[in-house]
Amino acid sequence: MAQAQVGDIPRTLPATAPGPAPDLPAPPTTRPPSFHAVLRHRYCSRLLLASLAGRLPLGMVPIALILAAKAEGHSLATASLLAAVYGVTPALGLPVLGRMADLRGLPLPCHLGAVLTAAALAILALAGTSSLPIAFACAALAGAGCPPVEGGLRSLWPTLLPDAAHVRTAYALDSSTQEIVYVTGPAIAIAAATLLSPTAALALAAAATLAGTWVFATARPVRIWRAICRRPDRLGALRPPAMRPLLAALIFLGATIGALDVAGIVASEKHDAAWLAGALPATFSAAGLVGGALFVRVQPTTAPRPRHLIALAALFTACWLPMLAPAPPVVILLFAMLPGAMFVPLLTVASLTLTSLAPPGTSTEAVGWLSSAMRLGLAAGTALAGPLGGHFSVPLLAAALCALLLTARTAPAPFPKTATL
Repeated sequence: MAQAQVGDIPRTLPATAPGPAPDLPAPPTTRPPSFHAVLRHRYCSRLLLASLAGRLPLGMVPIALILAAKAEGHSLATASLLAAVYGVTPALGLPVLGRMADLRGLPLPCHLGAVLTAAALAILALAGTSSLPIAFACAALAGAGCPPVEGGLRSLWPTLLPDAAHVRTAYALDSSTQEIVYVTGPAIAIAAATLLSPTAALALAAAATLAGTWVFATARPVRIWRAICRRPDRLGALRPPAMRPLLAALIFLGATIGALDVAGIVASEKHDAAWLAGALPATFSAAGLVGGALFVRVQPTTAPRPRHLIALAALFTACWLPMLAPAPPVVILLFAMLPGAMFVPLLTVASLTLTSLAPPGTSTEAVGWLSSAMRLGLAAGTALAGPLGGHFSVPLLAAALCALLLTARTAPAPFPKTATL
């Protein structure tokens, strides 16, 4: 196993980003580590902030594309389709770049993805969307090139932190702060488009991709990290039978978010409250941040078990039930806080379960598949919620199917881990 030094402390690099494997006992502590306990370790703050900056275009570009296309006279349907192409194509690129990272190290796919994304966004900013074939090609390239900073960060947590308990908290922190991308990103894009122009918002997204990825990829832990060598395998991270139903469940989890956005628009029209369309997803995400912080204080002191995942999925489903009741806009926002608070704990435990199932040497690819499943679900939820009336029963149904898949799946023992935390 490769040896390296992070800072001045010799440390054995893990083969994968397993999260806390079941065979790695948590240290004897009275309470789980806090977010602050994670961030005070060297490089953790830098890598988390850089990865968030690198992911910020995921929240900025869809709304910027819609505004840019409408400004040039295209219909809302065309503009939405352009944004949808960008939203779906990371589901294709992230597993590929993740597998490259597991085989060749993180810097190459991170820099390659950032350059492809920034170049495509720069072309859109300079040429606009007047030529739809070029616009669609650039949107697809910008999405497919999204650098694998999320998967890379989760591969790095065990090399930066002292034990499995800290790694579990880091996963909760990562899942919680990702909500910032989808709250801050659209707000920044709208502000840039209003103050400057929609194309300026696209240029700003390109700059964020390059800057965030460069700060991330040039950090010493990123440059020295390597997954263990593994035999060539076409299935890669998808090899374990339990991985596939778990990813299918994550598609339905993502669909709840996509359906919620449409339901918010329908509810705002029904109540003649235009502000509700933006306030609803923002409230959901803010509740996710709070739920993630609270979950850290009550999380299990051992690695999560299948029963933990099933229980959280059942609670997440139950939290959607109040949304079915007729209620004024303010009460709808209060009700949305319930599933919002459960979303981050569920996603955190699902992420830990997924990385524990990943075969050795496939950690970054596995997180790429997780991101792909969530983004496919989000796109599907958005596409289906409209024809189904945009009712809050649609995210409830998606959450129930997610819980059903997690309950029905039979998970074998995870792959043995050889990592040393």
